Amino acid sequence: MFSGGALGIAHLALSALLAVWTLLFLFRIVLTWYPQVDLTRGPMRLIGAPTEPLLALTRRLIQPIGGVDVTPVVWVGLISLGRELLVGQQGLLSQLLQHSQFLQHSQLAQSSHLALLT
Repeated sequence: MFSGGALGIAHLALSALLAVWTLLFLFRIVLTWYPQVDLTRGPMRLIGAPTEPLLALTRRLIQPIGGVDVTPVVWVGLISLGRELLVGQQGLLSQLLQHSQFLQHSQLAQSSHLALLT
């Protein structure tokens, strides 16, 4: 599934990157239950630093509902949608990768067929 040179590497890298972002935002969802956790210090900074800029931007548009910050849930949904559209089974990069593999296979078959004819 991941052959195809640069396209295969891009597919794999984007899939991994989106998975990591999803996990970071899932951790943020859990951490909303523990408001005393300081996300600016120690190992929690690994979760807070990459996610807070996006969450702060989103909080301007979506206010807390009943005192609960729902912006991490919004980002999990957006990332999941993007992941499905780009690298999911029917995603854009997945389809391009399958198409390029098909072309490589058919070119190989043609060259083999021509070699047999000569």
